[in-house]
Amino acid sequence: MIFAITNPDLKYFTFFSSIEMLLYAIIVGYFMLLFFFFLLIRYRTSKKLYWLFFSVFFLCFGIGRIFFVLYYFYAPELYDPIAMNGTEVVASLMLYFRLATFFTWMGTTCLVGLLGILLFPPEAEEEQGEEKVKNRFKDKKILLRIILIVIPFVVGILALILPDNVFMDPDFETDYNITVNLVTVKIGSWEYPIGRFLYNFIMMPILVILIPFIFVYLAWKTFGVLRKSYALNALGFFLYWIGRILQGALDVASLPHLKAVLPPLIIIIALLIIVIANNYEQLK
Repeated sequence: MIFAITNPDLKYFTFFSSIEMLLYAIIVGYFMLLFFFFLLIRYRTSKKLYWLFFSVFFLCFGIGRIFFVLYYFYAPELYDPIAMNGTEVVASLMLYFRLATFFTWMGTTCLVGLLGILLFPPEAEEEQGEEKVKNRFKDKKILLRIILIVIPFVVGILALILPDNVFMDPDFETDYNITVNLVTVKIGSWEYPIGRFLYNFIMMPILVILIPFIFVYLAWKTFGVLRKSYALNALGFFLYWIGRILQGALDVASLPHLKAVLPPLIIIIALLIIVIANNYEQLK
């Protein structure tokens, strides 16, 4: 068949799979490059916690994407219907999925910590008043930052400790000839594993709306270079999450050719916009 890999050892790895994996490998490399850039160039010279959060954010997302590459492209090749090793393959798949989700949410924790610094900057204090009032105001800001960081951190930990039957792809039962008592949420005749439902249909949309909205709010409250930076950050992160959502949506829609190219290209464009947004000299 045209565009099919002829190696008989590769059962699911098609021509478009190779293109998709190559694009995500470029994304991983870009994540790592940005991690070192923001850590060694921005944070090392400025010592601002903002740039440390930003650098670790790219590191975590890069590691998470590596595990997603293993999950989508390599682990399925281990399945041999003759050997009936479906249980072992699914165990590997779930390990990669858990680690990918964990590191993604650790990156999100860094991103939320970054937003906490922007929303509640450490330099800001109440205008004039008693020292006690200023200290109380500072304590509230620190508490709010901690709360913002703790929420995605707990979500990431839950991805590691919750049982497989709340996270497992429902197609695994037929694809790998296994039996699993999935814990699902039912909406009419449609049902889906409850863990994946919460992550994909509740938490992901919240991120899609909340993070760009905060950057839009910051752009509205500022002016000049900062306004342009925050606006570009909003656009970049919005496109990034759109690319993530499209990956799953096009898979469900059975459009593998479009899924192989469009989502990673959108993510690459989003990363370029984010880099441009954070490369203004005034933000050092």
